[in-house]
Amino acid sequence: MLLGSGKVYHKRAHFVLKHPQCYAVLLLVILVGLFVTAALQFWPPNLNDHSDHNLSSSYNTESIKEVKLGKESHRPKLADQSCLYHTCFDVYHCGYNDDSRISVYVYPTMRFVDERGILITLPMSQEFSEIRQTVMDSIYYTTDPDKACLFLPPVDFLNQNNIRLEEVSRILAALPHWNEGTNHLLFNMLPGSMPDYNTTLDVARDKAMLAGGGFSTWTYRQTYDVAIPVFNPQTAELSSPGLKDYNKLHWRLVSAQIGLHIEYRQELSHVASKDSRFLLLEECINAETSKNVSVRCKGRTQYFYPQILQDSVFCLVVRGVRLGQTALVDALMAGCIPVIVADSYVLPFSEVIDWKRAAVLVEEDNLASVMTVLSHILPDQAAEMRRQVAFLWHNYFSSMRSITLTTLQIINDRVFPYVARTYEEWNNPPNMMSVQNPLFLPLMPPRTDGFTAVILTYDRLESLFRVIQQVALAPSLAKVLVVWNNQAKTPPQASVWPKISKPLKVIQTRQNKLSNRFYPYDAIETEAILALDDDILMLTTDELEFGYQVWREFPDRLVGFPSRLHLWDNVTAKWKYESEWTSAISLVLTGAAFHHKVNHLSLCLALSHTLSLPYVYTNLLPGDIKSWVDDHMNCEDLAMNFLIANATSKAPIKIAPRQKFKCPECQGLSMLSADLTHMVERSECINKFTGIYGMMPLKTVEFRADPVLYKDSIVSPRLQRFPDIGSL
Repeated sequence: MLLGSGKVYHKRAHFVLKHPQCYAVLLLVILVGLFVTAALQFWPPNLNDHSDHNLSSSYNTESIKEVKLGKESHRPKLADQSCLYHTCFDVYHCGYNDDSRISVYVYPTMRFVDERGILITLPMSQEFSEIRQTVMDSIYYTTDPDKACLFLPPVDFLNQNNIRLEEVSRILAALPHWNEGTNHLLFNMLPGSMPDYNTTLDVARDKAMLAGGGFSTWTYRQTYDVAIPVFNPQTAELSSPGLKDYNKLHWRLVSAQIGLHIEYRQELSHVASKDSRFLLLEECINAETSKNVSVRCKGRTQYFYPQILQDSVFCLVVRGVRLGQTALVDALMAGCIPVIVADSYVLPFSEVIDWKRAAVLVEEDNLASVMTVLSHILPDQAAEMRRQVAFLWHNYFSSMRSITLTTLQIINDRVFPYVARTYEEWNNPPNMMSVQNPLFLPLMPPRTDGFTAVILTYDRLESLFRVIQQVALAPSLAKVLVVWNNQAKTPPQASVWPKISKPLKVIQTRQNKLSNRFYPYDAIETEAILALDDDILMLTTDELEFGYQVWREFPDRLVGFPSRLHLWDNVTAKWKYESEWTSAISLVLTGAAFHHKVNHLSLCLALSHTLSLPYVYTNLLPGDIKSWVDDHMNCEDLAMNFLIANATSKAPIKIAPRQKFKCPECQGLSMLSADLTHMVERSECINKFTGIYGMMPLKTVEFRADPVLYKDSIVSPRLQRFPDIGSL
């Protein structure tokens, strides 16, 4: 064996000596190999490779910069949990655009080398590549870091399990524009790792902002961080179905999450055993299907996921090892109303999205009574919530592009609040009437100061004169218009009327109708109108003036004093009118209420001019509402509430605490509201109007406008602008 080897060596040596030119060829091959090896280390990666999907073409010819990390001690500090927008965000870098828009700089692809010269590989997911590409394709993108408002680092933080905390923290500190993380935005959907599963990214990141998918109320920095959803790529590949008919949905509630805590699973099993409308699914036991994430089981029956969610009205989203769950996005995709059971969870985009319109929030301690909670949600309300779910999915959650652009829009609204989207723009579907605020585009104070008091009267002179004298004391009163609704009696002579410092005009109507108070009289010149009954003697000057000032801030609302509520009666399966004192309101009585003269309603869009609200009420009310009101001598105020709520999709505003008006000098029989049939007819009116509109336009709120320092016993009354505000 050794001899044979020697002979072979001898032959090779003899070949080389015989052909000396082989030395040069061999040396050349070695040099070429070394050169190619070195070149490959510095050559840009394939842009179609999974490590960096679909980057902007602007980087195709750009050389990848090599960044050397500093010493191991050079790393960012832990996240500053005290950061707020006004303390850690540098807004002075955001004013370079003339169109009130932030600019975002996306770091190019970089190679990071540690102090030993070892290359640090950073895998990049397809989802993070889509975030980068979305920003670079958006109106926010800038290539100039010196004019950037936000910076997007080239490191993928979406899944903390896929990153090495020590290395990436040092990489952040080595970024050329890091500046302790100021105005840097990090995206993270799966924070924390075993065994703690923290609700926020564990990477040391200084003052960097975090768009995170698992915030709790303890870790979320309001006005600074942005709560985003946990995106499910598998769900996104499915086409979003249309909303199925409510009556064709097979299940009331479906729970399809796997890996739930044993206590939650036991409680849900107990609920499912008592209510057949609740479908509780688990991970399949069969070895072939147990690894299939698109299959769920109940016993031996298999269901495809997330398709099963489309057959249920509500879908359960329960806290898991992480607060943020892909089950929430899956439910939205399926058009299923999420029932969220996760205390302290900061819902995605909750800074701008009103989740109460699209989800049911249940405390974890009440999980066992979840079906009881859902039983109080009526079919009409559930149908409206499902429409809202579809709206949220298509606009904010359906793709990484939507999530990214929504995040940037929220930050843009913070930086430029004067052009920020309104609540309605964020939450109202485009098919809702008057989403863009039909009264004013944009909303602005009235052009003319003051209000016109329109007082409806019949034959109560003493009470009427006192009301005129009282309202005349209001500084903002411009004119008093008395609508004399008694055709059998001529109004008194001018010498009899109260002497006030403001113009007073009396108009006698041709018919005794309550709707005459809303007639478009030419004598009304101001934009603000105070509808007033002739027996409202108890309103103070401060209350009238404060009410007008509130209306100036909300001119598209009905702003008034006595409030009422509409409720659903489960016994009669109808709406009813409620006059009891409650915290919630949906109606303001026009016996003392401010409203606007001009309205550009959706039902008038075919016309080329702006119509007055009294004109619309008098001539363009839908159906036979106008004749119904005139025939029954009732509900003209409800008709006005329906008209404004349907046009604006907004609730009225109640002023001050006064709940009831008392007229001790008025005879009970002379008051329409004293009739026993009055309250019954009010409920009939609500159901009648709802049927004509085809929906319930009234909005319920728990809100009341009070003056600053109201009922403050410490402050001197001299410091209060409106000290004379009446009590309940």
